[in-house]
Amino acid sequence: MPPEVIDVRKADDVRDVVHRAVQALVEGKLVVVPTETVYGVGALALDEQAVARLSAVKDRRGGHPLPIAIRSGEEALDYAPDMSPLFRRLARRCWPGPVTLVVDNSHPESLITRLPREVRQAVSPHQTVGLRVPGHQIALDILQMVAGPLVLTSANRRGQPEAKNAQEAIDAIGDDVALVLDDGPSRFGQPSSVVRVRQQNFEVLRSGVVPEKTLKRLACTMILFVCTGNTCRSPMAELLARDLLARRLGCSPAELEDRGVVVRSAGVAAGMGSRASDEAVEVMAQRGLDLTGHETHPLTEPLVRHADLIFTMTQSHRQTIIAQWPEAAGRTHLLCRDGSDVLDPIGGTTECYESCAAQLRGELDARLENLTF
Repeated sequence: MPPEVIDVRKADDVRDVVHRAVQALVEGKLVVVPTETVYGVGALALDEQAVARLSAVKDRRGGHPLPIAIRSGEEALDYAPDMSPLFRRLARRCWPGPVTLVVDNSHPESLITRLPREVRQAVSPHQTVGLRVPGHQIALDILQMVAGPLVLTSANRRGQPEAKNAQEAIDAIGDDVALVLDDGPSRFGQPSSVVRVRQQNFEVLRSGVVPEKTLKRLACTMILFVCTGNTCRSPMAELLARDLLARRLGCSPAELEDRGVVVRSAGVAAGMGSRASDEAVEVMAQRGLDLTGHETHPLTEPLVRHADLIFTMTQSHRQTIIAQWPEAAGRTHLLCRDGSDVLDPIGGTTECYESCAAQLRGELDARLENLTF
């Protein structure tokens, strides 16, 4: 029996389409859903029979696990309670998006242990699990409305090419699914990158949308310094931190990214592309550091999301960040350990800038001394 096909682009109310998909999944049926990579076919992970049918459709053999789609990076903690800082970093930066992260799930409190036995065998035969948060709103809306995760894999049979549109999915597995959601061609038209993440390193198991070079950059530790206009305090802190870290790691500041460290700065009220203040440039030059190439950058959601550590110049800056991005509270700290603010030299003499730079250097010496990467 051919599946029901719904053209999402012509739907009067997308919410009705999502409800239809959720109802089909709850009834134990298989549903083809669009994602940003290729079209996927999903089953409710709590339904042992549905997952068994999905495994049969995919002709998955023993030891070849099916991936799980979850709602958010925060939810990944339920499946891998002892996830490494590297996994947290990649999850925060890659999701929602075209990357499947494979992580150990041997922790006794992992939600994998609560799935039906046959489902556990299908998704985690080797005490690892592949997790992904799809970067497509339809898939995310479905995940928000179902109980538990979805077992979601590409809508094709073993050995066949991935389905880049709904018709290709129908041609491949249409007789075995109840519902197909058609949202036009997939954005990327190729599968997700599959990345095995361990404590301190990763391995690309399958090349996909995100190349290994980009993944290496995304795996770097990012330190972000924040002030108001990004013309003096935070750019000076950025330059001083680069110098300190390069000395510690035995490399040049230009080589820090190759060593797994990225240092940035931004301002909560900064514009784009202005220069550092002349006094800040002069004070840094006296230390043998070049600030002439600095361009101001406003604080943005991607910067906050990507940063592992955010150091603010004042309590007000910290409060501004937390008010807008409360999920960053645990990563956002006042630079001064005693709770005081970094002196604002704007409009002051060169001596004011020198005092500010000395204060920054003292705090950075202490903050970065025991930092691990």
